[in-house]
Amino acid sequence: MSKSFASQGDLAEKTISFTEIGRDLWAFTAEGDPNTGVIIGDDSVMVIDAQATPRLANIVVEKIRSVTDKPIKHVVLSHYHAVRVLGASAYEASEIVASDKCLAMIHERGQEDWDSEFARFPRLFEGHESIPGLTWPSLTFNDRMTIHLGKRRVELMFLGRAHTAGDIVAFVPDEQVMFTGDIVEYHSACYCGDGHFNDWGNTLDNIAAFRPAAIAPGRGDALVGDAMVGAAIANTRDFVESTYRPAAMVAARGGTLKDAWDAVRAECDPKFADYAIYEHCLPFNVARAFDEAKGIDTPRIWTAERDIDMWNALQNG
Repeated sequence: MSKSFASQGDLAEKTISFTEIGRDLWAFTAEGDPNTGVIIGDDSVMVIDAQATPRLANIVVEKIRSVTDKPIKHVVLSHYHAVRVLGASAYEASEIVASDKCLAMIHERGQEDWDSEFARFPRLFEGHESIPGLTWPSLTFNDRMTIHLGKRRVELMFLGRAHTAGDIVAFVPDEQVMFTGDIVEYHSACYCGDGHFNDWGNTLDNIAAFRPAAIAPGRGDALVGDAMVGAAIANTRDFVESTYRPAAMVAARGGTLKDAWDAVRAECDPKFADYAIYEHCLPFNVARAFDEAKGIDTPRIWTAERDIDMWNALQNG
């Protein structure tokens, strides 16, 4: 029996949580759907990742308004993926902030990614007609930028390639809290289709070096306390390594992409099969791991057509 493409069959509504993970620092989570972070400063609010549509972003705005009436002045994009950025207009922020590399990737592949993700995640694009177009950052930086929300300082940093080449994190020093985007996940599959497997572990080390007291991950529950933070970082590392290592071994011996698929499934299914979006991610993860193992450093652009071809070749092959 063929499997429905990506997350087209995932139509169930998710339970939303809005969790304070430090003083005036909030994680908006929804059972494995993309998370949004909220940083409340003395004079304004910063949002980390915008949701996929303005309609979904308005749910985040409702949660923000339940705890503060301060204006939302900054929306920070942890990376370029459509499910993270296309809802940005709903916040009416004066600045959209991202890394230089994220901006370059929007130019290079933003429209293709929108078309691709729209087909993969129909539920997440509820209200798609309200999207005004691609989200363009108004403020970018290379390695590090400090933004002051009154007396509260937020450090935006590029700590290395991982989920994409342009991932950034937001760190709030006064509470030792970090918003990691999809560099760290919790009981959700890592999407690695645009990833950099050989860099990801070092980037996780760089996050751990800050000794965050709490993390708002890209997907999954908010992580509060050393035990949860450490477990999530270790689990993310295990997922990435367990995906890449079998694919690299197959590539080294001259095997096929389908051989790599079988090898990755054998390694990952026993540990991760019950994780959110696991089956969705797997074909794209294996394809990218196999490419990287063969020396392709820049991930190939996913298009709606390539998505279907890869899905049919692996999930329904």
